[in-house]
Amino acid sequence: MSMDDTIQKITIYALPVLFAITFHEAAHAYAAKKYGDATAYMMGRMSLNPLKHIDPVGTILIPLLALTLGGFLFGWAKPVPVNFANLNNPKKDMVWVAAAGPAANLVMAFGWALLYNVAAMNPEGYFSVPLALMSTAGIQINVVLMVLNLLPIPPLDGGRIAVGLLPRDLAYPLARLEPYGMFILVALMATGMLGVIIKPFYVATMKLVSIFL
Repeated sequence: MSMDDTIQKITIYALPVLFAITFHEAAHAYAAKKYGDATAYMMGRMSLNPLKHIDPVGTILIPLLALTLGGFLFGWAKPVPVNFANLNNPKKDMVWVAAAGPAANLVMAFGWALLYNVAAMNPEGYFSVPLALMSTAGIQINVVLMVLNLLPIPPLDGGRIAVGLLPRDLAYPLARLEPYGMFILVALMATGMLGVIIKPFYVATMKLVSIFL
């Protein structure tokens, strides 16, 4: 990939990536406050300001490398702090707090689909092509983030949802995997299994979003 192609790709993906991680983390913070834990709110993390959520490595360096090298677009933001003990019903409410992030990504994917239609209405417009490209990137990024985060591996959102839904004798062993969750995820990426696992869910979600295209 030439330098010009790389710069163009970064320009197209920058805003969708920032919006995706910002709304994802803000949704966690909002849900936590709604269900009784104001930790993130008190720390200023219930915010749509991307600077509150950016992780220099996970939000900037890793996605840049992925875009430059043409690999699987992967990254993360600073996790929103949640004290589950403060929730009104910790085991039950954990599910809603965890699900809020992926749900925000799904809503954003639909939003980008609508913006794509706006661009398609005026194909000769000056901003139509950039908006269409950015909208396509926004759809892809949000669907990937949603599907990836719903994997039942703590500390991913799907892992927390599973811990909240499973009976205690199954939830406890799963919760104990949390310190090793990122190592498991990296191993799945390195072996190529991550793409195999999430592909059917990615395709199914893209078909759902395509209803709006």
